[in-house]
Amino acid sequence: MNKFFLRVIIFTALLPALGNAQTFHLKSPNGKIDMALENGAKISWSVKHENTAVIVPSVISLTLGNGLVLGNNAKITETKKSSVNTVFNTPVYKKKTVVDEYNQLTINFKGDFGLILRAYNDGVAYRFFTKKKGEITIEAEEANFNFDKDHKAFIPYVRDLRENNLYISAFESTYDEIPLSKFVKDSLAISPLLVDLENGKKAAIVEAELVDYPGMFLTKGKQGLHGLSGMFAHYPKAERLGGFNKMNYMVTDRESYIAKTNGSRNFPWRAVIISESDKDLLNNDMVQKLSAPSQIADASWIKPGKVAWDWWNDWNISGVDFKAGINTDTYKYYIDFAAKNHIEYVVLDEGWSEETDLLKISPNINIKELISYGKQRNVGIMLWASWYAINQMLDEAFSQYSKMGIKGFKIDFIDRDDQKMVSSIYNMAKKAASYKLLVDYHGMYKPTGVQRTYPNILNFEGVKGLENAKWTPKDDMPHYETSIPFIRMLAGPMDYTPGAMRNATRGDFRPSNSMPMSQGTRSHQLAMYVVYEAPLQMMADSPTAYMKEQESTSFISKIPTTFDETVALDGKVGEYVALARKKEDTWYVGGLTNWSARTATVDLSFLGKGKYVAEIFRDGVNADKDATDYKREIIKVTSADKLTFNMANGGGFAIIINPEK
Repeated sequence: MNKFFLRVIIFTALLPALGNAQTFHLKSPNGKIDMALENGAKISWSVKHENTAVIVPSVISLTLGNGLVLGNNAKITETKKSSVNTVFNTPVYKKKTVVDEYNQLTINFKGDFGLILRAYNDGVAYRFFTKKKGEITIEAEEANFNFDKDHKAFIPYVRDLRENNLYISAFESTYDEIPLSKFVKDSLAISPLLVDLENGKKAAIVEAELVDYPGMFLTKGKQGLHGLSGMFAHYPKAERLGGFNKMNYMVTDRESYIAKTNGSRNFPWRAVIISESDKDLLNNDMVQKLSAPSQIADASWIKPGKVAWDWWNDWNISGVDFKAGINTDTYKYYIDFAAKNHIEYVVLDEGWSEETDLLKISPNINIKELISYGKQRNVGIMLWASWYAINQMLDEAFSQYSKMGIKGFKIDFIDRDDQKMVSSIYNMAKKAASYKLLVDYHGMYKPTGVQRTYPNILNFEGVKGLENAKWTPKDDMPHYETSIPFIRMLAGPMDYTPGAMRNATRGDFRPSNSMPMSQGTRSHQLAMYVVYEAPLQMMADSPTAYMKEQESTSFISKIPTTFDETVALDGKVGEYVALARKKEDTWYVGGLTNWSARTATVDLSFLGKGKYVAEIFRDGVNADKDATDYKREIIKVTSADKLTFNMANGGGFAIIINPEK
């Protein structure tokens, strides 16, 4: 581990009784954040940022299967304070290293349980821990996030099936921008969830290091305040195949408890990220900082990159003398396209095998031939599979296909985050790593840090991606696309699958299955390859479409999928975003706007000394009528320059900046 320095100071104290309640304070290293914990009849926590109330007293607890509530009339036996300032490496991320600086308070309670509190300069976190023998049952968890005012929030509702106690969701949602008081009763939202604290400050609720435990949904607060409360799926009792094409493993009944787990363990982190300006949210590392380090000793085989994808474009290629579809000739065409454009992978989506038996390959597909064909052209092959199908034959499928030369799996239709599913996600990633296989979790809950622990997981869905353009014409995608970098991306990478070459204005957009299009301009799509974190990034359109637009395709192919440095330039949630990323000596800059045209200025002061050459894609002067209109230009720049971009409705810009040779 690289370390600039490591500082640890520990204090231990036996605490005297302080009346009926004891209050402890923990400040962030820069002193701006004050996290408080009060222990009385209940345990509650609160947070202030300077003079702004972020979280007002909110009760937290764990209820065990025997009815014991860890948090009621708890007796403190010991406290420890520590301070840490270190740096850790992040080889598959938006930056090379992460600074990890925080103050920590550990509180031990009578009854073999405790709490760990952390205060960072950009937020706070707490987690329970237990030190009990054997297995314990968690009947319920109480996690509350109360606010002092009826703040505006960005609420990502999900389909609520609680009446049947199912908690099944695709974890895809646009944001309802409403006051907290308008949160629909008996409905569920997912995290990250963003709250506008006013005066430029915002608070985002996230969770991290979700291990052997159900994920946290959020619902209307139970304490009569402007708050939110955690809700958790109960453990599955009965399951069956169902859902879309019977590819989901559906829960039909659940137990009375949310988890049975090791009695000596740390529980997931409950965290609140605090920003002083919207752009600060674009370069946040909280989930990485709170998650366990990599469990893969040698990660040199993990190769991020871009993927030529078949499903979104409906295998729609033209100008060939064979019938395009799920067959060997079509995938050879995809491989040729990928090789020509230096794209690392091709994925075979749904249809290459029987849906529930991955060892029964379609007679129209010759997997070995495709692997060999790709290897000769330096293109790896990945395979799509449903979670159910791969879970049925985990070792057998991973063993067989890794020996054949498959590089990884795109695993879909997960659609749950109960304890059983969460545990399987870790198990699959660990198994895949043992066979040196990459993983893309599609149809998946948001990332919660497992990507740091198992960096062979290169992407997650848990986002309402471009595929929705095929069937949801009423969604305002440019607004969503300028919201998720500030909200969803706080959790980690997202399989948004950009790259549409058929771009449409708001009035001209329409759904299409075989000739799908995007809302917004061409430059808007190109910018996503810089703005959106995705170590495994899809190219969603067809080879035919890309070859007709070779100028755009060549530009996309030059953009890496992991970076050494990230700089947040500017942005406002739901309106516009601009950021820069660096890989070795090259800078990549991307900007997006919603349906409002606007002018953006990019200050190039992040560049080093010397002269540079910038390749720029900007909206064409007629992009307001023809969203495919763009202008490409090559100019010389230095760190003293500022570039101005007139972004069209749903527009954007993208830049690659290299040192002048």
